[in-house]
Amino acid sequence: MTAPTPAAARRKRSRGAAAPLAVVSALVAGAALTGCGQQRDSDVYTVMNSSTDESYHRWDAQAMARCGKRLGVTIEQQSVPAAQVMTKALRMASSKSLPDIVQFDASEMPTFAEAGGLTDLRSLGLGTDRIPRGIVDFGSYKGTYYGAARSVNTLALFYDKDVLAGAGLKVPATWAELRETARKLTRGKRYGLALSAGGAEDGVFQFTPFMWSNGGDEKELDGPRVVEALDFWKSLLKDGSLSKSTVSWTQADVNDQFMAGNAAMMINGPWQVETLNTRKSLHWGIARIPVPRAGDRSVGPLGGAVLTVPDTGDRARERTAARIVGCLSGEQEQLTYALNSWMVPADEKAAAVWRARVPELDALADQVATARSRTAELGAGWSSVSLALQSAFQSALTGESSKAALTRAQQRATSGK
Repeated sequence: MTAPTPAAARRKRSRGAAAPLAVVSALVAGAALTGCGQQRDSDVYTVMNSSTDESYHRWDAQAMARCGKRLGVTIEQQSVPAAQVMTKALRMASSKSLPDIVQFDASEMPTFAEAGGLTDLRSLGLGTDRIPRGIVDFGSYKGTYYGAARSVNTLALFYDKDVLAGAGLKVPATWAELRETARKLTRGKRYGLALSAGGAEDGVFQFTPFMWSNGGDEKELDGPRVVEALDFWKSLLKDGSLSKSTVSWTQADVNDQFMAGNAAMMINGPWQVETLNTRKSLHWGIARIPVPRAGDRSVGPLGGAVLTVPDTGDRARERTAARIVGCLSGEQEQLTYALNSWMVPADEKAAAVWRARVPELDALADQVATARSRTAELGAGWSSVSLALQSAFQSALTGESSKAALTRAQQRATSGK
């Protein structure tokens, strides 16, 4: 699973290895050089996304209907499972039948952009004046703005208010406090903390706050700060504060454990809120993810999807597609979508209204303000790092030293294998 796109974040899923860049380049170049290759209705535009869940599909359909009416066009939604968006886009590129707009997971967008398959949104008239720099970077590749985010998400520390209050404990803010609090809350079948360290993008997404907040960097996976972060995870496992099943849990599994009372705290994201609220007896709260030392900045990962306009060679359609993207990612549509999905609006004005409307998630907005994109430094190279880290978790949390596991991970990421 990649860093959660809303439509698929609440269910268990896996993602295969990314397609080689050479293959992507060949397929999308053909589409861009020879045009769309199909006759299109001049007033009908297609958006491909991963909104396969009924609620998200309905919310998107309603937003597209509003924007279509405003712009005088018909907008059709084509939803496929999140793990299939990239492969579907590649197949459509090869047959010169790309949709007008593709909503990519932000971690996958750079691969399509690197291959020359996307259009610079600024060149189509979309600005970024009211979007925080980190979120602009989230939708950019090598300084070019290719993807507009309607909302973003990140991770936070969720905790059971009743359990902490019953134990007379405060919400932990540092690693030392988190370790001690988790140890004290581990009783019987209940673990102090639940997190995902599975061999998929879920685990990598959850590791980044510990790596980045400690000063670690994805360009040096075997660096001392990354090793320290993984050693911290290992200390929680050694204390018995984490279940041994952590190495196989997705973020959805983690939420299930928290809701069942099998974990007093968890690392997770806002896509779980709708499910959490179905259990009325569970009084949960959220806080920033604890940092190594008091005063450190908690740096989480930005997750979510971006709306992109493929380079099909039809500039007139691309300009209209960009207007659709502008409408869907406009202030009011962002706010509506965020209030439905519990995500955080990308637009600063919409985010301010959102904070006032859902004050219980204020800590999440604070976490988003310091969050960063996984692909900001490595672009399309992130996929190799992710796969290497996934393997390292499995080895280190089942007995191997963090240093040895991460040394091998760095070698693997560098070789691209």
